[in-house]
Amino acid sequence: MNEILIGNKKIGQNHPPFIIAEMSGNHNKSLERALKIVEAAAKAGAHAFKIQTYLPDTMTLNIRKNEFIVNPENQLWKGKSLYELYEEAYTPWEWHEPIFKRCKEFGMIPFSTPFDETSLEFLETLEVPCYKIASFENNDLPLLKKVASKGKPIIISTGMATISEISEMVETIRGAGCKEIILLKCTSSYPATPEHSNIRTIPYLKDIFQCQVGLSDHTLDNGVAVASVALGSTVIEKHFTLDRSVGGVDAAFSLEPDEFSNLVTETYSAWKSLGSIFIGPTDEEKKSMQFRRSIYISEQINAGESLTKENIKIIRPGYGLAPKYLKLILGKKVNRVIEKGTALSWDMLMEGDLEE
Repeated sequence: MNEILIGNKKIGQNHPPFIIAEMSGNHNKSLERALKIVEAAAKAGAHAFKIQTYLPDTMTLNIRKNEFIVNPENQLWKGKSLYELYEEAYTPWEWHEPIFKRCKEFGMIPFSTPFDETSLEFLETLEVPCYKIASFENNDLPLLKKVASKGKPIIISTGMATISEISEMVETIRGAGCKEIILLKCTSSYPATPEHSNIRTIPYLKDIFQCQVGLSDHTLDNGVAVASVALGSTVIEKHFTLDRSVGGVDAAFSLEPDEFSNLVTETYSAWKSLGSIFIGPTDEEKKSMQFRRSIYISEQINAGESLTKENIKIIRPGYGLAPKYLKLILGKKVNRVIEKGTALSWDMLMEGDLEE
């Protein structure tokens, strides 16, 4: 699987997971708060910072009835119209430049999710290094084609999509000239639960579509994200806020700074632990050989004497012959004087005796 370069970060199996902090509408209509969120995300260790680029009028119609009202089963946003929700959550376009500038000052890679052609062209003027496609837009093939035509890496969430729809989106993106695709396994419920995360899908998607796969995670802790690294995640996206108690459209399923810092630390540890396929003692484990069992001389033996249960023992440390050879060596003669406490080795046995 080819590595992908986004900003100054290489993304792939041989690199630590690329961790994205998603602000979404957690700015609560305050640029000052948005900039504080940027700073806090950087201090928590985020590699990239993502916002969303749209206007309420480009997302939906200003209608307050029927299917334009948020489903009453949705505990976060029920009672609002879609238009009201996006009016509350959208990030003013004039904020993008100062937000991106602050990201760069703190060493993070800024980018965004375009939701239509006008937001895409606006983001092009800001020279973003990549694009993210949200789950709810992954069926908008005309949009995907336009985004792919810009020639930048695309990260796309797969929430709600069937395997045939994922195939369509990948074919559309590749057909428009973009070869650098990262699919994010995503459960589009807010918050999501671990039992509905189904992260075994990650290696499945990787094998089928021959691209990098990560996780867009809406669960309330970091267990799912950490586990996903073991299954091959190279990118992890989590919503981020300063303080859930302050509220905000996405606050309920967003991580606070300490939690996000833990996410960065634990996913890095999970990635480091993968290592390679290796059987046998590692260099570190060799330091623990004294705690293993092996065959030692328990009483002094003179040259020509035989090994017996009275003069050898299976004990710690583990620098002598392996215990499995006990039956083989009992009764064999030694070719020298061997002091008590000596690790038994093959070269201590008489050759003729050993060949019997």
